[in-house]
Amino acid sequence: MRDQQTFDIRGHVPGPAGFLGAAANVVMQLGWREVGYGVLESKVDSGNVMIHPWKRLRTTITYLVVALFGTEEDRARYREAVNRSHVPVKSGPDSPVTYNAFDPELQLWVAACLYIGVRDMRTTFLGPLSDSDADALYQYCSRLGTSLQVRQDQWPADLEAFDKYWREGVQRVRYDAPVREHLMKVVELRMVPAWMSWPNRALNRWATTAFLPPEFRQAMGLSWTAKDQRRWQRFCAVVRVGSRLLPRWVRMLPIQLQLAEFRLRARRGWRLT
Repeated sequence: MRDQQTFDIRGHVPGPAGFLGAAANVVMQLGWREVGYGVLESKVDSGNVMIHPWKRLRTTITYLVVALFGTEEDRARYREAVNRSHVPVKSGPDSPVTYNAFDPELQLWVAACLYIGVRDMRTTFLGPLSDSDADALYQYCSRLGTSLQVRQDQWPADLEAFDKYWREGVQRVRYDAPVREHLMKVVELRMVPAWMSWPNRALNRWATTAFLPPEFRQAMGLSWTAKDQRRWQRFCAVVRVGSRLLPRWVRMLPIQLQLAEFRLRARRGWRLT
């Protein structure tokens, strides 16, 4: 098992192709009803993707960048900012389920989905992982949870333990009609201007469905055929070649810029979330 200090995640960044799995990961996170209604009923309009899509995109990417590439100081600073935003996110008397944004169990599920996304983007667009790299990447991605309220000992100890956790977690996946309706707006890019969503909608829905495990597709009512799978595999083979040809510094450039933007905001005292 490699120590987080010696593991270099920069070699596992696929570049722009990674954005193809973004909506699928949101769908997975909201698969637990508590998370789904927490997002749907949130009164924090500044974080509502349907109202402020670009701000939501920036803050989500910033969290991933800070959690995976930031220093301990960066992570502590962003944790404090996210915590302030999460204070009002809790269920009310009329909520269908009980939830609280500070619940480590819910945060662990979200972090687990993010890890699945990181792993899938890496293997899809850069190729398979060796056993040692797979284990090292998994251990490193505990930062996706520990950058908030998840303790290190709550992160499943190894990949075998994670697989058990994931299988049990998937059994809780359920999309009530209001949550599914919200998610389909995200899948179909309804939150951005029509001139942007129209030419990209079909690709985003196709890629989202492709990256969803079968249990999530079924729960969302999204169809996927053997023909779809064959087309997807051919598409990924082409994109994989392009991703591998991109120099590491090119693949890392957007991440470095986002980290620099976060640090500038922090120094200037600007809002981070």
